[in-house]
Amino acid sequence: MKLHIDIDCFFVSAHRIDNKKYQNIPIAVGNRSNLSIFDINSEKKDFSMIDGAFTSSIVSDNQNKSFEEYFIDKNKKMKGIITTSSYEARKYGIKTTMSVKEALRLCPHLIVLPPNYKLYHDISHKFKLLLEKEIPQIEQFSIDEFFCDLCGWVSDDDIYDFALRLKNKIFQELSLPVSIGISNSKWIAKLATEDAKPYGIRYIKDEDIYNYTKDKSISEFPGIGKAYQNRLKKYNISTLGQIRSNKKLFYSWGKFGIQLYNRVCGTDNEKILLNQDKKSIGLGRSFEPLYNREELKRRIIILSRHLCFIANKDNHSPLTYALQITYQYQNKNKSYINTNREFNELYLKQQMILLFDKIDTHPTHGVVQINLTLSNFKKSKHITMDILNYEEDNKMKKLSDSMHKLRDKFGIDIIKSAEEIKNNNR
Repeated sequence: MKLHIDIDCFFVSAHRIDNKKYQNIPIAVGNRSNLSIFDINSEKKDFSMIDGAFTSSIVSDNQNKSFEEYFIDKNKKMKGIITTSSYEARKYGIKTTMSVKEALRLCPHLIVLPPNYKLYHDISHKFKLLLEKEIPQIEQFSIDEFFCDLCGWVSDDDIYDFALRLKNKIFQELSLPVSIGISNSKWIAKLATEDAKPYGIRYIKDEDIYNYTKDKSISEFPGIGKAYQNRLKKYNISTLGQIRSNKKLFYSWGKFGIQLYNRVCGTDNEKILLNQDKKSIGLGRSFEPLYNREELKRRIIILSRHLCFIANKDNHSPLTYALQITYQYQNKNKSYINTNREFNELYLKQQMILLFDKIDTHPTHGVVQINLTLSNFKKSKHITMDILNYEEDNKMKKLSDSMHKLRDKFGIDIIKSAEEIKNNNR
């Protein structure tokens, strides 16, 4: 039997741990694109203890910033969106991705807090440590979600009581309210968690899966996004029961169709994923339309430094570098290179700038987003690297490693290149 555990209103719950004044009132956490990474002045940043592609490795906090400092820009305009809201706030119609301005119009006494990602990562890490003491097999699915496998550990007859004790223990030790879904299927358990909220438990036995799922909308099932929903609606499929009735259709769609069908039926038999290796790491930022190409290149260099630090911290040696830019009209261009050069900061920066020159096919358009990705990690030290550039690469790698040691000790902004501190007109 498997559990899916989700922290209720995680960001809000995190702020409530040491601030009891936030209990039982409408409260939300908002967010703006974090552009402080591009500031010439140094910013305090921390390295997350959480592993996983779902979260950034470098985090910063805004705990000392007021609402005005974080959400009001230099032109006195309110910026930002809601990322999480309490159940008290949701009664007023507050929703995720709603603008902060709209949320305050619906609920003028709503308290909107700046995010504190360091706090969230620290709490998530403590949450994981607690679960590891209670359950032998766990999978961290997101910063606030875990799958747990109790097969051979807790009998089916005792599973509900175990989940109840675990829920109470989490609240007693961490002051975190969690909801728990239980099923033999990971994805039915995750679906059940939504019905367990807030602060509840929902147990779906095998014989109850059909009646439980048959009338549910396809939009409720994990993994069925809007694009796939639109595809299914062309076949007049809008409920999970209708998916179940169309086995032949889904099996004709190949691997993903078969996988989705079995997940909906609760017959997927997917195991908990332990010690997952990262397939890639990335870093990006969104911002107001930016036309200055020199400033864009400066930002790419800064993101490259941070991404190189993450890769070095995780002992990754990527062989594929990718860059994607998004223009203000949502046109996207991307490209990548495969290399056998020894990974180092200078070479990464050079290649990312070359990729930008290659993909910036609309030089008069404003750019609103930059994303850098490293992948294809070298599995063995015995892979033959570029012989012609071996001496230079080895020298640059040693320099890069030395800089990262200083950054690890004194902060990632302790050493910057000259290109980073240019004060370009933005």
